[in-house]
This record gives sequence, structure tokens and C-alpha cells, in this order.
Amino acid sequence: MRFTVLTLFPEMIYGATDHSIFKRGLEQGHLQLDCVNIRDFSGNKHNQVDDYPYGGGFGMVMKAQPIYDAYQHALSKRPSTQKNPRFIYLTPAGKPLTQAIANELANEEALFLLCGHYEGVDERVIEEIVTDEISIGDYVLTGGELAALVLMDCVARLVPGVLGKEGSFADESFMSGLLEYPQYTRPAEVLGRSVPDILLSGDHGAVEKWRREQSLQRTQSRRPDLL
Repeated sequence: MRFTVLTLFPEMIYGATDHSIFKRGLEQGHLQLDCVNIRDFSGNKHNQVDDYPYGGGFGMVMKAQPIYDAYQHALSKRPSTQKNPRFIYLTPAGKPLTQAIANELANEEALFLLCGHYEGVDERVIEEIVTDEISIGDYVLTGGELAALVLMDCVARLVPGVLGKEGSFADESFMSGLLEYPQYTRPAEVLGRSVPDILLSGDHGAVEKWRREQSLQRTQSRRPDLL
């Protein structure tokens, strides 16, 4: 999986991905990451990439041309055998990111991500090059970098080889449509609380039944909308 991020702050992306599982995925060749600084395509000596919105209003809007030129530059760097990748704009106006969407995106060869700022991005460049608009929640961030990192992490861990053991995410929340069951580890008693006896029984069938029941109960109490 190759991620290409169009951003005003490449250091935010590189810094956050230089750790943990994502870093290991990069080192082992399961993932690739490139950042393109949109300011490099501003076309002016001040590297300005924003301007006042037509019609008035507060804030500034990111200009279409620098983003489009950055996109064309990124396309020129992709392998010749690779088709044009899906181009995702991270925006509060997008469809909510779900595990189902992450599963779908993980099947792609490559993803382009656009990180907006200020009051957003000129609509014309969105219409021209964006294939998907995705939101990570019903709230507004200062910029799209954090949202891009969330999406990248969510997708990257589904890429074969990244987590090491295939299927290690199979029982996680949302993979089956339910929230994950409670987890316990050693010691068997801590803080005056004991591990449920069923988990110590060695009866794998009973354990699986208990976990399924716990997932259903947890989903019913916390996220009934999923049922």
C-alpha cells in the first residue's frame, strides 16, 4: 500500500508515522509513504496557497491551482503500471469513516490524501480530482493532517503483513459488526477483581460462546445503533 499525502505540514505526517506498527510496516516494505508539500507549488515568492473567499465571510480558502499542480506532480511519481489512485479529501462534510470503508480502501494499491486547512478548499479542485470525501467524526479540526493519520492507521493495519499475524484483527470492534468483548491478562486477580472463571476453564467452545455473548451485551448497552 502506497500512501501519498498532499499537505502543508509534511513533518506532521512523517513524525507521527515514525513509530510503532506503521514504522515497522514501512521498514518491512508492506507500506510506502510520500508527502507532497502543497506550498512548493504556490507559484509565488511568499509560498501563499490561500486567498479570501468569493462572497465574503471569515477565514481563507485554499486555492485550487497549487493543489492541482501538487496532485499532478504526485501522479508523475507513481509506478507506470499503477492506475490512477483514489484521491481522498479529509473533510467534516465527507461520509463517516467506518471499518467497512477501511476494509474497502485496504484493497487499493495506493491512496492519495488531501489535507485541507482554513475554511476549506476551492470546490473546483475537489470536483476535478477528488474521488472520495471522508470525515473521521462530527467535529472540526484545525487541519486535515490528524484526520489523514487516523485514516492511514486504520487502513494500514489491514494490509497483509503489517500486523505480523494475519487475522489478528478479526475479532476487533466493528469487524463483525459488534463491539469487542472484554479482555484480561495476568495476574488472575488484581485490584480485588478476578478474571471470569470461564476464561480459565480451558473449554474453548465455552470461551467463544461467552465472548460472543459479551460482544452482544456490550454493543446493546453502548452502541445499540450497530445492532
